[in-house]
Amino acid sequence: MNATVARNPIASDVLIIGGGLAGIVTALEVLRNGQSVTLVDRDTPERFGGLALWAFGGMALIGTPLQARMKIPDTPERALEDWLRFGQLDPADRHSLAWAEYYVERSRAEVHDWLIDEGLKFMPAVNWVERGRFGDGNSVPRYHIVWGTAQELVRQLGGAMREAGQGGRLTLLHRHRVVELEQETGRLSGAMAIDEDSGAEIQLKAPVVVLATGGINGSHEQCRANWPADRPLPKSMLNGAHPYADGKLHHFTAEKLGGIIVNAGEMWNYAAGFPHPYPHFPGHGLSTIPCKSALWLDHTGRRIGPEPLVTGFDTHWLCQRVAEQEQPWTWHLLNWRIAAKEFAISGSEHNPRIRDKQFPIFLKETLLGNHRLVRQMQSESDDFLVDDTLSGLAAKMNALTRSHHIDPTVLEATVNDFDANFHNKNALNNDAQIRMIEHARQWRPDRLRTCKPAPLKKKGAGPFIAIRMQLITRKSLGGLRTDLQSRVLDGSDQPIPGLYCVGEAAGFGGGGCNGKRSLEGTFLPGCILNARAAARSIQSGG
Repeated sequence: MNATVARNPIASDVLIIGGGLAGIVTALEVLRNGQSVTLVDRDTPERFGGLALWAFGGMALIGTPLQARMKIPDTPERALEDWLRFGQLDPADRHSLAWAEYYVERSRAEVHDWLIDEGLKFMPAVNWVERGRFGDGNSVPRYHIVWGTAQELVRQLGGAMREAGQGGRLTLLHRHRVVELEQETGRLSGAMAIDEDSGAEIQLKAPVVVLATGGINGSHEQCRANWPADRPLPKSMLNGAHPYADGKLHHFTAEKLGGIIVNAGEMWNYAAGFPHPYPHFPGHGLSTIPCKSALWLDHTGRRIGPEPLVTGFDTHWLCQRVAEQEQPWTWHLLNWRIAAKEFAISGSEHNPRIRDKQFPIFLKETLLGNHRLVRQMQSESDDFLVDDTLSGLAAKMNALTRSHHIDPTVLEATVNDFDANFHNKNALNNDAQIRMIEHARQWRPDRLRTCKPAPLKKKGAGPFIAIRMQLITRKSLGGLRTDLQSRVLDGSDQPIPGLYCVGEAAGFGGGGCNGKRSLEGTFLPGCILNARAAARSIQSGG
């Protein structure tokens, strides 16, 4: 180690490694149970909260009062059927299956109701995401959005954690990196950490250690090393995960303590990202919520097909289609009318109306169009191109990629072919994307954010917009194998004494409770459920 001066050991009842949502909730519950906590986080104090600090705050919840008010007939049994069908979980993976069942049965009481009791609120609509290309995803709307985004989640729960830790029972270490876990007489006894600012070495003593370190998707090397051999691997990707989610403690646990990493190749990435104009770290990308009405084109300006790419149905499939393209980018072609109504960027940073709870302005932008965000990206992003003509747009697309891939006549023909669907009004429409849009618009919250289908050359709808999109990493769906008490299991399926794992590091439960595909919005609730289960087990002595 490159440590300079060894500091005195810090002792507590429980050591939690990682200050994201799972770590915060674990600490909060453990402190409320009367135990002392040391929480170690690699990031700076202002970035405390991990990926949740920047997340949008969507949650898949089952059987909520809001669903009932909107006459959505949801039950845990129905949700589990959707979950297992869409996720394609391995029938032999009993721990992941157990966590899937645990989630659908307890998301209402242990996430929704608990958060309400903690002072959080949800927006007054349930969105319908991941419906499946063939109706095999969410059979009903389940996507609830935290009012204030996940940043409010971190603020409220982080504040509650600090309050519960008064009297010296909480030691919060920022900018500290755990480099190894320690054992005594076959049980976890703490960890060794490095102060990233001073280089000092510090021993952290605790009979219980909780890993809340996130997944592996912050490391492109880990992403590529674990990418499934039967799926196309893109030449390049943006990073939409947390840069400190590098999997190093996963491997330490497996190699030194006997833990098992499972489903490491299963990831929840997004198909439509572009570089952050003001990146927080190298390779930082923004994940868009792609416009349903945009045409999704390949690098030559031709529409990807024969089945068109449309968001909101199957993100996993979209990622594979994008990854198999000849170039590591695709294009979204739309006009200003579509962008103002549909264009959005996931996360708290670019949703200030929701983040800052500005409901009147949010409602105005929803009804009249979010021209502010469109103008912002036009000004800030090199990948967001605007022009009055398709030929002018083609020239800008080629200039951006330093190529001659886009033939303006091909781009013109692509648009004309789509617009032909609207000849004789809508009587000659035979386009799968239009059918999917019309289906989405049947649900009122989607209709508010989705344009009525119309020609791209519709009078007054311009100018034209092209956005260069790339695949962007996000979540790990696999992780360390855990039981329903969030205890880390070894190769013999036995708990490693004193070691717990929560959140994304545990594949959100069991090592991969989502399987190959998430119903979307299962990540934040999964962190809360894992964390609360761990705290209960720690309280009872494991």
